[in-house]
Amino acid sequence: MKASIPVYQPELTGNEKLYVQECLDTSWISSRGRFVSEFETEFAKAVTTSYAISVSNGTTALHLALVALDIGPGDEVIVPSFTYIASVNAIHYVGATPVFVDIEPQSWQMDCAQVEKAITSKTRAIMAVHIYGHPCDLPTLAALAKQHQLRLVEDCAEAFGSLVDNRHVGNIADIATYSFFGNKTITTGEGGMVVTNNEGLATRVRHLKGQGLMEGREYWHDIVGYNYRMTNICAAIGLAQLEQAEQFLANKKRIAAYYRTNLAAVPVAFQQIQDNVEHSWWMVSILAETATVRDHLREHLQRAGIETRPLFNPVHLMPMYFNEGLTLPVSETLAPRGLNLPSWPGLSEEQLRYIVRTIEQFFR
Repeated sequence: MKASIPVYQPELTGNEKLYVQECLDTSWISSRGRFVSEFETEFAKAVTTSYAISVSNGTTALHLALVALDIGPGDEVIVPSFTYIASVNAIHYVGATPVFVDIEPQSWQMDCAQVEKAITSKTRAIMAVHIYGHPCDLPTLAALAKQHQLRLVEDCAEAFGSLVDNRHVGNIADIATYSFFGNKTITTGEGGMVVTNNEGLATRVRHLKGQGLMEGREYWHDIVGYNYRMTNICAAIGLAQLEQAEQFLANKKRIAAYYRTNLAAVPVAFQQIQDNVEHSWWMVSILAETATVRDHLREHLQRAGIETRPLFNPVHLMPMYFNEGLTLPVSETLAPRGLNLPSWPGLSEEQLRYIVRTIEQFFR
């Protein structure tokens, strides 16, 4: 049966059409136009960083962040294996080596004790990935980075609206990145953002993303750069989304609370919220007791017209990053048992009741 309740879909109910129509009417459809700078300005305010630089997607944002930090061949970057592949691919793009660590079983975030053990003389950076909207232990990671003179990068692709000690994620690291793919809390269709409080890094990212064009000279390029710019149309959608972000986040918290309350008697486990953080619930995910139960539950929900997705597969088990001797037991046992439930902010109470009832029926 075709899913009638998708796992995610964007909410395009604000000024998206109006702003895109302005782009078409004025012919500003590429990487110049008022919406690019306005989106950057308003996004920086929303996440309380000094600088925000728009780019073509979240993966290019990560790539630029690492290039701006001069990370390259011979360097090691510590990263969780339990993450979307883009986090690790960006490390590979710059010629550095990803060093995988396991996650904590409650928060599903990188295990800081393992991070400390993984630091070597070749380590240049730690990449903190805020999985499904729950923040990593940033104070501990920042302390480790300072102690060992390392760079801290935050992959905030899934964590718009997440807080640590009442500070928005992306403010503790040297540099941080966001994704605005169609299934993110705010979307531009395809797009990303690099944020930082360091003026020098911000200047370098802007220089790199526009083919290395030297400021003040036409068609004069003084470095090898990239064509990673965001279009005015994408930025127009992003600005309209940002205007609705507070309501999106409130709705997602309502959805998470509904699932957690109404599935309390069902034999599934949720991501556990740690102290002093605010979870933005990009995805509400559950763990079944075994991988077999998870697979059967997904089939049951699919037959009922409810789409789900599996959790991320550990990257260290994939062919291009496979390490014969590496075992990360939490990631390896957690990932096969998990699934993402429908989590988009427009889910109705009726749809939520139906999803919960269908899960209850499976376990009965």
